[in-house]
Amino acid sequence: MSKARIAVLVSGGGTNLEALLNAQEAGRIPHGEIVLVLSSAAGAYALERAKNHGVPGFAVPRKGRTQEEFEAGLTEKLTAYRADMIVLAGFLSILSPEFVGRWPERILNVHPALIPSFCGKGMYGLRVHEAALHKGVKVTGATVHLVNEIPDGGRILLQKAVEVLPGDTPEVLQRRVMEQAEWVLLPQAAELVAQGLAR
Repeated sequence: MSKARIAVLVSGGGTNLEALLNAQEAGRIPHGEIVLVLSSAAGAYALERAKNHGVPGFAVPRKGRTQEEFEAGLTEKLTAYRADMIVLAGFLSILSPEFVGRWPERILNVHPALIPSFCGKGMYGLRVHEAALHKGVKVTGATVHLVNEIPDGGRILLQKAVEVLPGDTPEVLQRRVMEQAEWVLLPQAAELVAQGLAR
């Protein structure tokens, strides 16, 4: 059986990437293999994590480039490493409809809320948890969805609820959502899509 070749796109510290790499090493993504990590920021610690796990990692900086130039850089690396699917793991750049259209049902993203709550353009990182706390919800969580041309608009693959506790700050809530939901769901969803591609 040939495994689906997975590229992971990141922008920062790479905690979700670490969860994926650990899951792969524990045999929880049997139908896929992470073959490439691309970062939209040059100094992202995620690239260090990739190196520590023996996975090739490259910076394809977004800064100072047009969308076309940036996506051409991504495409060049994805093609060179024969990627079959893409996982967005804390990737902060919105991809164009043209780019997404070349990867139908093969790009997945993790969002730190239960879509359709607290999602869409401009809703990422701590902003999501600030909005959840501001609204006073008792339950939040994470969603892994397929990516289409609408931010956070693609088909939902998996969701997991996480309790909001009294006294939560956005930072504390963010950590709990990562640990209890994002790091659990992302490897599961990667395996789900890889399984379909490996058939």
